[in-house]
Amino acid sequence: MFSTEFIAFDSCTPQKAVTNDDLSLLVDTTDEWISTRTGIRERRISEGENTSDMCIKVAKGLLKKSSVSAEDIDLIIVATITPDFATPSTACMVQSAVGAVNAFAFDVSAACSGFVFAAGIADKYIRSGMCRNAIVIGAETLSKIVNWRDRTTCVLFGDGAGGALLSRSERNCYIAEDMHSDGSLGMQLTGGEAKVRNAFADPEEPDRRYLEMDGRTIFSFATRKVPASIRTLLEKASLTPDDIDWVVPHQANSRIVEVVAKKLDMPPEKFFMNIAKYGNTSAASIPIALAQMSDEGLLKKGQKVIISGFGGGLTWGSAIIEI
Repeated sequence: MFSTEFIAFDSCTPQKAVTNDDLSLLVDTTDEWISTRTGIRERRISEGENTSDMCIKVAKGLLKKSSVSAEDIDLIIVATITPDFATPSTACMVQSAVGAVNAFAFDVSAACSGFVFAAGIADKYIRSGMCRNAIVIGAETLSKIVNWRDRTTCVLFGDGAGGALLSRSERNCYIAEDMHSDGSLGMQLTGGEAKVRNAFADPEEPDRRYLEMDGRTIFSFATRKVPASIRTLLEKASLTPDDIDWVVPHQANSRIVEVVAKKLDMPPEKFFMNIAKYGNTSAASIPIALAQMSDEGLLKKGQKVIISGFGGGLTWGSAIIEI
């Protein structure tokens, strides 16, 4: 049985920063209202870059940082709910753009848990011996499906992409995982609906293409399921909270993270947060955070890091990785 190591991290976000004050010109809100309830002060919004454009930049960055050639990539997975097309997959577009001619590629749709799920999938391919090198990217252009007249959602979300290059290794750096879904609650967070419309069916109701969310339900769900998932994860790995150097949660809401830290009796300083700058970028939030931490020298070899995603589906999942 082979093992998996995280070799490099990279990210890409649009240049345009939209502040809370900017949004107050579009909807009835204020910087104080948004920041005190969510921790968000600005978010990056695309001025034309699509999901594949950001993914391609991330993939090229990962290849450069890792010194792995495009021809040596065996697998590309992109986690996204905002692809450029239903087909081709965003991952196939990345494969073509970077020249990864030997890779097979596909997308994963698990919303805010997408990167954690995709990394878990890549780990299994590597452990099985089928793959040696894999690129895993979480990316969203959520501004495509946000209703910019709905102040309850448009203040939350941003655009961006982040990713990791995973390789076969003698070091066991993918230590444990805990993954879940509950489709019975799926309609509490929806987006991008496409009803059957054809020559034989023409529903009167319009598609619910914009993101819609029951914020209270999602808050309750996250603050119950995430601590439970992390406790299970630690038990599986025979580790304690003191053994963990960092927790990198999905950047959904600073209040959720505060509650999770309190329930786990872990110092809030161990929970890396960059939501103030980027907002909620769904599948991209965890890898963007990991890339920032790597670039700033916060991640050091041998550190144990918990990544934990939660959101649409509803889905939630956590993993312990060693840097």
